[in-house]
Amino acid sequence: MTANSVPIETEPTYAAMRSRKLRLLIPLIVAFAFLMEQLDSTIVTTAIPDIARTLQVAPLSLNLAITSYVLSLAVFMPVSGWIADRYGARRVFAAALVIFTVASALCGLSNSLPELVMTRVFQGFGGAMMTPVGRLVLIRAFPRNQLVTAMTYMTIPAVIGPTIGPILGGFLTTYASWRWVFYVNVPVGIVGVFLALRFVEDVRLEAPPKFDVTGFLLCGGGLGLLQFGLENVGHAIVPRPLAIGLTALGIALLCAYVPHARRRTDAALDLSLFKIRSFRVSTMAGGLSRMGVNAVPFMLPLMFQIGFGLSPVQSGSLTFVASIGGLAVRPISGKLMRQFGYRGLLSVNGVICAAMTASFALVQPSTPHWIVFLMVLLFGVLRSTQFMTTNTLTYADMPAAKLSRSTSLGGVIQQLTVSFGVSTAAALLGVIAGPGRLPDVADFHLAFVLVALITLVSAPGFLQLKAEDGAAASGHKQKAA
Repeated sequence: MTANSVPIETEPTYAAMRSRKLRLLIPLIVAFAFLMEQLDSTIVTTAIPDIARTLQVAPLSLNLAITSYVLSLAVFMPVSGWIADRYGARRVFAAALVIFTVASALCGLSNSLPELVMTRVFQGFGGAMMTPVGRLVLIRAFPRNQLVTAMTYMTIPAVIGPTIGPILGGFLTTYASWRWVFYVNVPVGIVGVFLALRFVEDVRLEAPPKFDVTGFLLCGGGLGLLQFGLENVGHAIVPRPLAIGLTALGIALLCAYVPHARRRTDAALDLSLFKIRSFRVSTMAGGLSRMGVNAVPFMLPLMFQIGFGLSPVQSGSLTFVASIGGLAVRPISGKLMRQFGYRGLLSVNGVICAAMTASFALVQPSTPHWIVFLMVLLFGVLRSTQFMTTNTLTYADMPAAKLSRSTSLGGVIQQLTVSFGVSTAAALLGVIAGPGRLPDVADFHLAFVLVALITLVSAPGFLQLKAEDGAAASGHKQKAA
């Protein structure tokens, strides 16, 4: 055990309570990880048509560059909590930043779709440790009654990425090269590594449990095959009978994991966490909500560029404002949770999110840009409210001893829903447009309506929550009393 290590079996001593400086620095350091991840995803979506032309592939095929990264995140996240407990949060977090930064540079050097997909998988491996371990660092540094505030501070810098991402991506793609959309992560990653090594506490378990190799293989294999089957719907990668067989095998592996996890106390993903109602609702209903809402940032740039004929700069100037809306609502997110509670806020906001997603089906090439601007701005407010609220609810009632395992399982589900959302959007567009044809405006409109239904279905799930769920984080119950 190192001099800076803090055994988490005993009552935790929160780093943020020992130093006023760390109350700002720890969220800032974690924010560097989220900044790179968010900047990367928003820049890439704006550059998809140009990347497709350079690599000589169909634009919808570039969803592989997004889903391969997100799937890699989901597959390797079960390892992240165990690695952090075994080797220490500081060194794992710093190593993850290094991997992510190097992989970003390699993505920019790719000359074919297979190369880009492989480097994105490598990048996802770094991200799989970077974001959940970063979140774990934050959760262990602050007491529960300050968790909402800490996450708000952490996500404000992270919102800067999506805010400037579409404009920066459009500018770099139009006036330089799409390769620069990956290179911008390099300086951010270098600064993040330096700060992590200097200020992050090396929290770890003195005797971590043995890693569940069998469970990891069952989960990873099942998730990978399931994602592959979904990808094959939009554009045939392998013959349909083979795709159906691989998908069935993926489902069988995931089903086999359930009894395996029940037999072990150290399973790769701890399914017993679903007994905690706030965690179960935030991951299941919240996951469905994420699927629908995360399809929008993928489809909007494509509709603006392929359907409307706008340039990357013009497209980015319309989509970046979603993050402005997200940034604007952050300071009042805590007040909204105290006023309405998790149950009321998530269920009502989920319905409004679905309606806002469907409203993009009304946008035409002739629609004034200021109207589109306002619609995207409002969507950003609603999306950020939903995501921020579900993020805090996920860990609000989690016992301290299970934080590592909950960040792994919660992170896997969160990333899977992002991946499934993008894959579903691409599959819908591919099926609606038909083989060998680029989607037109009407195709995009129908896809927006269908995606909105996914978000709408999630809203009733939040009604399972009770007033006391997450009360320590939201403060809603105390106010009502």
